Amino acid sequence: MTGGTVMRSKSAALATAVAAVAGTALIATAGTASAATPTAESAASPKAAYNGACGAGYSVVNSAGIADLGTVFLTYNSTTGKNCVVTVRNKTGDPIHMSASVRPLDTAETPPEVDEGEYKSYAGPVYVKGRGFCIEWSGSIGEEEYYNSGSNCGVRK
Repeated sequence: MTGGTVMRSKSAALATAVAAVAGTALIATAGTASAATPTAESAASPKAAYNGACGAGYSVVNSAGIADLGTVFLTYNSTTGKNCVVTVRNKTGDPIHMSASVRPLDTAETPPEVDEGEYKSYAGPVYVKGRGFCIEWSGSIGEEEYYNSGSNCGVRK
């Protein structure tokens, strides 16, 4: 897989995660600093507004719709060099399974920072040091997930 952008169901995501944890699969992609190319499903999706959950100094650097349910946002703070991910529903409602995940694609194979549970409006924020690394990030709402590996590559300064 190149490009690393995928919209898939939670069951497919779970199978990939289990394989990766078991050490049988590692997705490595060549990323670019440009925004991810959305799938047809995510391009047509209405987008939730970023809610500022990552805090002061964080700006949205990438985002993707999750079916017609909401949006996952990748943010960056240039002062701290950290990335943050938050998944936001289009409409607050009854609690539903949601997640936000982020990790740097480094040589240490750092595990992702993940927040998941039953939420009414958003999952996250989750943070990693991102300066100098490409980023793997994802979000899910219900059975739908957006996953991107190897995008938003930073330069060490």
